[in-house]
Amino acid sequence: MMFTFLSFIFFTALVALISYLKTKNENLTKIEGYFLAGRSLPWFVIAGSLFLTNISAEQLTGLNANAFRSGANVMAWEATSALTLIALAFVFLPRYLKSGVSTIPHFLEQRFGQRMRIICSFIFIYAIVIGFLPFVLYAGAITLGQLFNVNDLFGLTQNQSTWMMVISLGVIGGLYAIFGGLKAVAVSDTINGIAVLFCGLLIPILGLNYLGEGSIIEGLHILVAEAPERLNATGITPNANIPWYGIFSGVIIINLFYWCTNQAIVQRTLAAKNLAESQKGALVAGLLKIIGVLMLVLPGIIAWHLYQRGMLNIPFKITDGQVSDILNADISYPSLVRLVLPSWLTGLFCAAMFGAILSSFNSGINSISTLISLDIYKSLINPNATDKKTVKIGKIFGIATTLICIGVAPYISQADSLYTLMRTIMAVINIPIFAVILLGIISKRAPALAGYVGLVFGMFFFYTTHFVLKDDLGFVQVHWLVLVGLNLVLMMAIMLTITYFKPLDIPFEQINTEEVDVTPWKYGKHAAYLLGLLFCLVYSLLSPIGITSETGSVSKAVMLSVSLIVSLYLLSRVIKKYKKSTANLLPQE
Repeated sequence: MMFTFLSFIFFTALVALISYLKTKNENLTKIEGYFLAGRSLPWFVIAGSLFLTNISAEQLTGLNANAFRSGANVMAWEATSALTLIALAFVFLPRYLKSGVSTIPHFLEQRFGQRMRIICSFIFIYAIVIGFLPFVLYAGAITLGQLFNVNDLFGLTQNQSTWMMVISLGVIGGLYAIFGGLKAVAVSDTINGIAVLFCGLLIPILGLNYLGEGSIIEGLHILVAEAPERLNATGITPNANIPWYGIFSGVIIINLFYWCTNQAIVQRTLAAKNLAESQKGALVAGLLKIIGVLMLVLPGIIAWHLYQRGMLNIPFKITDGQVSDILNADISYPSLVRLVLPSWLTGLFCAAMFGAILSSFNSGINSISTLISLDIYKSLINPNATDKKTVKIGKIFGIATTLICIGVAPYISQADSLYTLMRTIMAVINIPIFAVILLGIISKRAPALAGYVGLVFGMFFFYTTHFVLKDDLGFVQVHWLVLVGLNLVLMMAIMLTITYFKPLDIPFEQINTEEVDVTPWKYGKHAAYLLGLLFCLVYSLLSPIGITSETGSVSKAVMLSVSLIVSLYLLSRVIKKYKKSTANLLPQE
């Protein structure tokens, strides 16, 4: 245990030292320096920061827990992220950087006015404080608590150890974000990202070796031969966590919000040197998300096989002091790590997980500070505030947010599914926000009224149908992901109808502020098509025509992948020609 603590402290201190050396000459009293890293981030820092801000304990613990329950089907959250990062690179980033915006609500202000900026800023603050940061702290607390065996080490109950770890993570993560600014966050993300990738990919390798009793090949054989349906990612199996239609009606739409319009994620792309660097970072992050399936889904499936064979102990959940009949799948991942990881690597793994948790948490705190300082304080309360005063306000609210999240996080333990709960809470606001931003991009004549009506309708519709009616529409019971797609369709129909009858007199024209060079990356499209091909290949392999079928083969999967990518290419060409031919016919244009 002493060696574990020493290696943990060494790596954590090393990351902090490098982050300090890289940022000590930054002027953190200036708005651009503190909130946007002086618009100086290169592609590899952007990619590393995007990857690690997303890959944290709530991902490792939550997604692997869902994989333990339902199999590879849950990889849709990870794999489709690659497609939505392509959309970020080519649809959203050129517009954001051309406008020189500092936040997503700032972009909405340019399109729909200051009131829309203020409203959306408050919605983002709610989303980050209630639907994101507490989950990061809770998942991090139970993961590190299991790895360090905090209960036995300090003689604490499960509840006490959770509070202890939540407070520790919250305080340290808050200090990083509040006193280091975005560049400190991004630099530490990049370093920790390398460690997380190494350790995260090591766990399934060691898990397969343990499952195969010393043979990785035998471990793979067990995965394919025994319960092969758990490797089926398509969602066509009965009782799938994500039905196949839910991938299109919900998962991709939610990921479009998350990767393309979520302030906590997009902020580091706004801090790029130029558009080309930002696009490179987004596309490399997409590649990392495909690779991430191996560390965010596969360990959960391995843990299930080990549990079935009596080789891994997973306790039952305790609700109101009573042992329930539901397995506590949320600790399946940390339990697997403790089982297969050599003791001499535990310190490094804990440091990597600690860094991943801090990355997500301090990124959220930095985003909250940016929203409150720039979109509310400087935009609404004190437009003449100096940079120093604005940064100070951001730090004060960063501290307040940290304390709130520490107080809320431990109560998440009452949820049946950590990851699904987080997604459903976020779905109340994420689709409405995404729909309004999408409207602003595709329609030059959409008035602010359309956005306001859409926001109110979208939030009311999803909250009522999911949380009140429990996904029962009266004539049919649907999956909650269907409600996501239905909500988007209804919102766009309502907003475009308002646009048709009450269009802007003068079409909106985006102004190039020239704050950032918006020359696109010349190899961007080639990289995007390769990323799309890899996505199709992975899904083909983990489908009934691939390794999950008795007659499936790798060659069939490859052939299907090639045909799918060619189809996607041809479809994109058809859409492009259609848009050109109808450009003058659309009322919003």
